[in-house]
Amino acid sequence: MDIVQLFKDKAKALKGSIVLPEARDERMLKACEIILNEDLAKVVLIGNGSEINADAERLGVNIGGADIIEPADYARLGEFADFFYEKRKSKGVTLEQAKEIVQNPLFFGALLVQFKVVNGMVAGAQNTTGDVLRAALQVIGVKAGLKTVSSSFIMVTPNFMGEDKVFLFGDCAVVPDPTAEQLADIAISTATTRSALLGDEPKVALLSFSTKGSAEHELVDKVRETCKILSERKVDFDYDGELQADAAIVPKVGASKAPGSKVAGNANVLIFPDLQAGNIGYKLVQRFANAEAIGPIIQGLAAPVCDLSRGCSVDDIVNTISLVLLISQK
Repeated sequence: MDIVQLFKDKAKALKGSIVLPEARDERMLKACEIILNEDLAKVVLIGNGSEINADAERLGVNIGGADIIEPADYARLGEFADFFYEKRKSKGVTLEQAKEIVQNPLFFGALLVQFKVVNGMVAGAQNTTGDVLRAALQVIGVKAGLKTVSSSFIMVTPNFMGEDKVFLFGDCAVVPDPTAEQLADIAISTATTRSALLGDEPKVALLSFSTKGSAEHELVDKVRETCKILSERKVDFDYDGELQADAAIVPKVGASKAPGSKVAGNANVLIFPDLQAGNIGYKLVQRFANAEAIGPIIQGLAAPVCDLSRGCSVDDIVNTISLVLLISQK
């Protein structure tokens, strides 16, 4: 299943735009060339134009179709500084500090997203996840109705019960020990991510070592409480819990353990009770089932920013850009 090409084709049709703040990284420049050659999106690079063009020439990369912005020369820099000062002054940030911070490429890129100059940002090739998320949270913030930034992985699983299937797993990378409230946020965000990327109906299973009262423990109570919170929020997708993994994804087991459930046996979104379970779970499926793990996809922000591993490849960057463009449409 060439799910990556599907995402790229869908993203290309959107005619969106992306900002890459780490323009001195050669992988970013190579990815930029691919994005432009494939007409996947408009690209904005941040930094000194002479230096960036010199890097591209040295690499033999054509980035002629990209816009290059030097923060210090940007016409709206004062507007950016005023916005950031108003947002962070309660945290002790002065206007002078704001004027300096907004010239940092990560913060400047996030501001381009916030002010809708571009649809999204991809970074992390040179910066840590903490740095990328800090800029995104301080500039863009969390989506209305949510309090939690989380992540999900797309798990492309070949020959699962006779067919290729695509699951979304959350959260496998960000929140170590979510509360029931945070788990509800993660479920909502991951369902939204699936809908944006694949366009089908999310069926969300809240996983546990118990199915519908088969065990009693405070860890199970948290999952049950999450279901109550989702009910109170009147979410617009099918969900159920607590469900063991087999009850969630195997129709025969789901029908036996949770008869009448709209989700059991047919879940396509799996919400793990904590980061330990999620991280172990996605890596086991990746290795044992030879599944392709795409992500992590950062979710829950008011506008899309995605983080990369510092060991990312050029293809990783291009693929992540496609995901960000798709998420930006929701």
